Amino acid sequence: MSKTARLTLFDFTMIVVSLVIGMGIFRAPLNVAKAVPSTFVFFAAWLAGGLVAYCGALTYAEIGSRLPVTGGYYKVFSYAYHPSIAFGINCIILVSNAASLAAVALVGGEYITGIFIPLSKELEWIKIAANASYVQTIQIVIALSAIVIFYGVNLMGLKMSAKTQNVLTIIKIILILLLITPVFFATPAGLPHAATAVSASLKEYITAFGIGLVAVSFTYGGYQQTINFGAEVTAPAKNIPRGIFFGISIIILLYLTINYAYIKVIGFDTLHLQTTKNIAAIMASKIFGVNAERILSGFLFLSVLAYVNVLLMSNPRVMYAMSEDKILPPVFRRRNEKTDVLTVSLSVFAALCALIVFWAKEFDTILSFTIFLDCFGMVLSAGTIFILRKKTKHLDGTGIYKMKLYPILPAIFIIAYLFVATSIALDYKANNYAALTGVTVLATFIALYFIVNAVTKPKV
Repeated sequence: MSKTARLTLFDFTMIVVSLVIGMGIFRAPLNVAKAVPSTFVFFAAWLAGGLVAYCGALTYAEIGSRLPVTGGYYKVFSYAYHPSIAFGINCIILVSNAASLAAVALVGGEYITGIFIPLSKELEWIKIAANASYVQTIQIVIALSAIVIFYGVNLMGLKMSAKTQNVLTIIKIILILLLITPVFFATPAGLPHAATAVSASLKEYITAFGIGLVAVSFTYGGYQQTINFGAEVTAPAKNIPRGIFFGISIIILLYLTINYAYIKVIGFDTLHLQTTKNIAAIMASKIFGVNAERILSGFLFLSVLAYVNVLLMSNPRVMYAMSEDKILPPVFRRRNEKTDVLTVSLSVFAALCALIVFWAKEFDTILSFTIFLDCFGMVLSAGTIFILRKKTKHLDGTGIYKMKLYPILPAIFIIAYLFVATSIALDYKANNYAALTGVTVLATFIALYFIVNAVTKPKV
């Protein structure tokens, strides 16, 4: 798409970190703690998630190195499988990403409200809850404002978007480091309540581990979208794998440390029974008081902005790639000659996010649906490595990245996400038939591809 590669290794690493660290780490530990019976299973889920992320990171590093193109997350499906699969998967991923962005932007409204009325002041929040429609309106306005502001930032070009992303990502990392600091000041939380110490069968442990891994997968997902920037990274064969590897390493270290802080300061049993969503701000207030909680809420909102910005950067490139393959109209390839911005694709995705804001549910509600949709993309996109190795064998020895321990690493990654998808499918009552809905949506988009293709196909 662009004539000159503009993303450095540092830029790309920051994009990896920001694509993965959304708001999940400030909410998902609560979901994991509620799902599992003990701290052992809690940390086992996070360690397993990190291992799977490494396997996936190295797999996508080679995929991106072998196919360094703009909108690579679409192109890889089309190149390895069939355009209908590429269309179906990427449509549901676009919808899923838009829903995630909308939900995270709405969460940002909670954090901004928290600056004025800290979560630790329970009586004030009881009064606010009585006027829920007013609060919801404020959150919608804040969410829409965030989308509009960063739509404007992205219209200014990739260089401006990347610089903005670097600043916001560094702020996000500082936020996590701030959340870790209570470990050095807090006295250890009380011992787990007897209810959480009840022994469970192996089957119950596996089931709980699977449900916990759903939330963990949400927090570790996102790095697969980095291959959308393949043609815009300096020395992609070298910097794409390095950026993904460095980014995932930073993320795993931060995640394990912050979860240790949650357990030590709040306590596993308290997490297990916690009803308040913003556990990060509450943790800070336990040590540093209400003022620290306000400051932390501001940092959390900036983290929301980082996630909004990076999804607005990434997803229009998928639309561009779909347009290149003539699945979407040519207008989606239109870009500003001065800024090199995909104006139509960016505008359509931003509008989709804005529309979803009006009906997006809370984080807990959309979690299973989003992850189940992502499982399709993860399993099928990682599986392309087996096809790409054969089709691009001529690239071996030319300086591209080639992972070690192949095919063990991609196999571990694929099996893990199949396990997550199965866990969601089996827990269908709790997640409102998310798996069935996901399969239906995917089948609908694939059918739509063939219908549109049949209608638009020139008559002989």
